[in-house]
Amino acid sequence: MLDIKPLRYFVTLAETRHFGRAAARLHLSQPPLSRQLAALEAALGVKLLDRNPRMVSLTPAGERFLADAKAILAALEQAGRNAQAAARGDAGALSIGFTMYAAYSVIPAYAKAFGGAYPDVALKLREVVSQDLAAQVLDGRVDAAVVMAGGRFGELSSRVVLREPLCVALARGHPRARARGAMRIGQLAGEPFVMTSGEVGPTLRASIVAHCRQAGFEPIVRLEVQLQQTVLNMVDEGVGVALVPASMRKSRLPGVAFRPLANAPQSELVLLWSPRNRNPCLSNFLALAAPA
Repeated sequence: MLDIKPLRYFVTLAETRHFGRAAARLHLSQPPLSRQLAALEAALGVKLLDRNPRMVSLTPAGERFLADAKAILAALEQAGRNAQAAARGDAGALSIGFTMYAAYSVIPAYAKAFGGAYPDVALKLREVVSQDLAAQVLDGRVDAAVVMAGGRFGELSSRVVLREPLCVALARGHPRARARGAMRIGQLAGEPFVMTSGEVGPTLRASIVAHCRQAGFEPIVRLEVQLQQTVLNMVDEGVGVALVPASMRKSRLPGVAFRPLANAPQSELVLLWSPRNRNPCLSNFLALAAPA
């Protein structure tokens, strides 16, 4: 295998076409330079240089070898830059899991900001059911995840990245859909509710039930589902009413009306990551993903 050093010597000589000037540029004396290039020719088994007292010219083999040598040296320099970028987290890959609710709030902003700041990082976004995300972060299937608050995160690090009020989702044909001003939760007493299950969003579910109880009624849960989008689809079909995070208004389902809720409970999204994760891209993402 060829050593890189003689390639550099050869390229320098080809650029200067003079042993003395090449040796000066390389901070060598001329005899070692001559020996290195003679050894290079011997290793290749071809003549690269035509030598004369005044200047050096390249043979046809030398011209071809010069082009390849420059490409090799450029690739080596690029490899070094790539390694440095990867160590800084400026290049590589980063996978982020998220619950569907996050797709209507923080995930688009994160994707835009991170993609703009680190265009050489392959960002992989994976939509996953909320209760599975902590396990995927823990076993390394994703580098970080955005989940609904209230789960058990064990040894994972976490940070609240969004806190927002709940609002009322009603079918557009509902008698209260066109009213103005904030609704009071008591106005929904006796209405059938569509909710996410306690397994998927325990904190969200508990806060909705508690808010109803404070108004003196127990919510009638007609249907339990896993995803906030499914909650709205059921509201759209007239199955019931729902309390959903305010960012879900971005779903823009034509058959759903959204009303603000007085003294609304808060919904939270949490960013999870493992402190054992050594992906340099993750630290850059954590710096960008500001807390709520």
